[in-house]
Amino acid sequence: MTTAAEIAAKAEKDDVRKRWLLSAPALVIIFLAGIGPLFVVLIYSFLTPGPYGDVRWQFSTDAWVGVFLQRDIFDDTLGIADAHLSIFLRSVWLSFLTTILTLIFGFPTAYFIATRSEKTQALWLFLITIPFWTNLLIRTFAVQEVIRNEGLLNSLLVWSGIVSAPVQILYTDWAIALGMIYVYLPLMVLPLYASMEKLDFRLVEAGYDLYATRLQVLRRIIIPLVKPGIIAGSILVFIPSLGAYVTPRVLGGGKQMMLGNLIELQFGAGRNWPLGAALALTLTVIVTVALLFYVRYAAQGDRRHG
Repeated sequence: MTTAAEIAAKAEKDDVRKRWLLSAPALVIIFLAGIGPLFVVLIYSFLTPGPYGDVRWQFSTDAWVGVFLQRDIFDDTLGIADAHLSIFLRSVWLSFLTTILTLIFGFPTAYFIATRSEKTQALWLFLITIPFWTNLLIRTFAVQEVIRNEGLLNSLLVWSGIVSAPVQILYTDWAIALGMIYVYLPLMVLPLYASMEKLDFRLVEAGYDLYATRLQVLRRIIIPLVKPGIIAGSILVFIPSLGAYVTPRVLGGGKQMMLGNLIELQFGAGRNWPLGAALALTLTVIVTVALLFYVRYAAQGDRRHG
C-alpha cells in the first residue's frame, strides 16, 4: 500500500522533471548562444595560427604562453610580455577609475532624483536615459569634438585666459576615462536610484534628530541601505569598461590600447586567432573574478546587517 510520504516524493519528483522539461528550450538556447561559442574560442586558443589569419588544427599552448610571455627573436628565450602587461594594467586601472568616478557623480545624482516628487522623478529619469537613444560611436565622437585641441573645452580655456595654448587631452588615458564616464554614468545612476527610491527617509530624519552630522547620516544610514544599488551599479560599469573597444579606439587613437583593442588586433591585423582567443578567455576570467568578488562582498555585508 502506498504511503503519503511516497506519494509526496513521487509528486515532487514529477514536479522537478516537469520544470526541467519546461526549462529545456531556454537551456538549449543558452548553451548554443553562450557556452557553445565560448567552447569554440577555448578550442581555438589551443591551436596553431595559420598564415592567412585562420588556424591550423595542430595542438599548441603558444597562445596561452603569449598572453603574459614573449619569445626573444634571437635566442628564443621567454620574457615578460611588457606590452600585454601594460595593456592589462591600463584596462583594469581605467575600469576601476571609471567605476569610482561614476559612483562619485552618480550617487548625488541618484539622491537628487529620488528626493523629487513622483512626476519630477519621471522627467529626470527620462533625461538620464536620453543618451541611450544615440549610438555609442556617435556619443564617443561627440566627446572627441569637446576635448580635442580645437574643441569646445580648449577653446573656452584659451578664451578665458586660463591657458595660453590648447591642453593635449585627446589620445591620452584621461580622454578614455572621460569618455567611459560619460558613456557608463547612466548605468550607475539607475541602480542607485532604484535603491534610493525604496529608502525610508524617516530614518534619515531620525539620524538628524539624534544630532548626527550630514556625513554621519550618509556613512551610517544612507550608504548601508543603498549598498545593493552601489554593488549593482559598480558591476554594470566595471565589466563593460574592462572590455570597452569603441571608446579607447576613438579617444585613445590606437595609442592607448585596452584589452578589447588588443583582442581585436590579434583577430585582425595580427592574424593570430589563437592568441586573440586566449586573450578573450583571459578577459572572461578577469570579469568572472570581479563578479565573484562583488557577490562575496555583498553576501558578507548581508550577514553583517542581519
